[in-house]
Order: sequence, then C-alpha cells, then structure tokens
Amino acid sequence: MESAASFPVDALLVLSFGGPEKPEDVRPFLENVTRGRGIPDSRLDEVAVHYHHFDGYSPLNDCNREIIANVEAVLKRRGIAIPVYFGNRNWKPFATDVALEIADAGHRKVAVFATSAWGGYSGCRQYSEDIAQMVEHIGNHTDVDIDFIKLRQFFDHPEFISANAHAIRDAYARFAEHGVDKEDIRLVFTAHSIPLVADERSGVESDGTLYSRQVSESARLIAEELGVTDFDVVWQSASGDGSIPWLEPDILDHAEALHKQGIRNIVVAAIGFISDHMEVVWDLDHELQDLAQASGLMIIRAATVGHTSEFAEMIVDLIPESLGLTPSRHTGNVPSKGCTYNGAPCRVDCCQPPVRRPHSASA
Repeated sequence: MESAASFPVDALLVLSFGGPEKPEDVRPFLENVTRGRGIPDSRLDEVAVHYHHFDGYSPLNDCNREIIANVEAVLKRRGIAIPVYFGNRNWKPFATDVALEIADAGHRKVAVFATSAWGGYSGCRQYSEDIAQMVEHIGNHTDVDIDFIKLRQFFDHPEFISANAHAIRDAYARFAEHGVDKEDIRLVFTAHSIPLVADERSGVESDGTLYSRQVSESARLIAEELGVTDFDVVWQSASGDGSIPWLEPDILDHAEALHKQGIRNIVVAAIGFISDHMEVVWDLDHELQDLAQASGLMIIRAATVGHTSEFAEMIVDLIPESLGLTPSRHTGNVPSKGCTYNGAPCRVDCCQPPVRRPHSASA
C-alpha cells in the first residue's frame, strides 16, 4: 500500500454545512446557521417545521458519512493510505473540533473537499472562511501549523457530469416502466436560488454571476451527454420577505407553467445538491410532489450523485488536480476556481459576502 508520504496530502477532510439529527437539535442548529443575520424567531419557527416533519432528522450527515465510506474504499483500492475526516460548519461534528483532532493525529498537509460544486459566497468563499477559522482555532490551542488545501469547484468535472447523466437515465427508465417515451418528458434542472445581488457578486467583476453561469453550464453539459437539446434550469428554496429579488423561476411556479403548456411528465435533476438534504426532501419530494398530485403531473426526481462511486473517484482525483500535479479536467467553458490554502480566497475581491438584510437569508 502506498504510504501517506508518497501522496501529495496526508489526510482529507470532508467539510459540509451540517444538519440536525434529532428534534432537540433543530433549534440550536438553525440558530447557528442564522447567527448574526437578523433572522427573526418567527422565521426559524417556520423552517423548523420542515425538520420536525421528518422527526428533527436531516439526512445530510448520513449522506456525508456515505460519501466518506466510498472515498475510503477508493483510497484503499488505489493503495493510498490517508485517513478521511468529517467536519461541519453548523452542527456536530464541528469543523473546528475536528481540526484539533487532525492536528493531534500529526497531519500537516490536509486536502479539504467542500460539499459544494459552485462559486459564490455560500458555495465557495464561506468554506474558505471555515478553513481560516480552523487554522485560527488550532493556533489558539497548539503550536502546530497545518496546510489546508481546499479543492477546486467541480461543477464541470467529467465524473460529476457522468454521474448526473446516469442518474437522469435511471429516472427516464422509471418513466418507461409507465409507458412514457423520452420525447414526452421535460427535463428540468434545479439548484438553490440565491439573491440576484449575491449572484452578481459571485466570482469577480470580470466573471460576475459565476454561480448561475456554472449551474447553467453544468446543466448544458449533462444534457449534452444525454442527447437532450431542450431543457430548463430553474431554482428552489428561496427565502426572504419578497423585498429582495432572487434567481427565478422557482421550480413550483415552473411546474405549474409547464402544466399549463400541456406538459404532463417531468424529470427533475437537483444538480445543485450532491445529497438528499432538507431542501431536496422538503422542496422536491414533499412540496413539488404535492403540486404534482394536485395537478395531474408525473414528476420523477433523479437521484443526487453524492452516494455514487463516480463521485468518490472524483473527490480523490481532485486532490492532485487542485495541486497542479495532474491536469485539471474541465469539460465546460465557464471558470472553475475555488482552490485555496488555509482559507485565503482565490482573490481578495472574489465572491464577496452579501450585505445582510433582515429576512433575506435562507435557513
């Protein structure tokens, strides 16, 4: 087996958003998510209902544990002897606590895989800020220096595109079981909506709206692999009080519009999410399916791809790619950035944090 010393890093950290796993976790988790953002208690109560509908359990942590198990299997198969850690921004296991575990274990060069494919503040820069907090936390407790290397955005990585295409083919196959031809199915891609001003601040001035452009490019690449030329890109999970415009159309509004056009069969591909966390199971498997039943639509959601072997292979491949040791495999024409060291952003002016206004942030 290859030793850690012969691989470019000696550990890997999967860094994610976090989610509650029991009812008593829900409120403190939401308070962590919204701390300092002026979100009123009434809004937290509204969002808490989504979690309590599922007994206070978000599937996100278990999805990440499955990703880690798959990555460990890939590493073992390739003969790479490095451990894989798991840390979250907003809930246990907290990344700052895990950072101390990593330091105590003697690791000094650590790849960080953030569970977001995209640019923008929430999708990229905030994970770099998490890494900076980890470095600070280590410095407050030890005299250890660790190089944390955040892996690049992967929205156009061929293994990400391929995994999503496979999932959509499986969804088409489920329609075929009902006697529905592919030509009679509308393909709809969806990702998390963000305020327009946040999208405009994603990337730098020369490549603003990086987030929405990356999502659209990923959808185009997946559709191209499927041989589909007519598809839609829509958004979901917008929050706020309506005073700030968000990316549109919303998937619920779009499904109603398709119904009015006479379309009855829809494949929904949640490419903005790698795992089935709360926005997926609530917005798509609950609200969207309620709309489908009321409208006579047949909507089948393609599986998210985080659990696949292709996705695990991609994570391992991203390590030497992000370090410049192997060629970066890009299949699209939109910039892919996001590789950072110890929380330092790609550029100081890249993906600036949003100006917070009450009610404007999703919980």
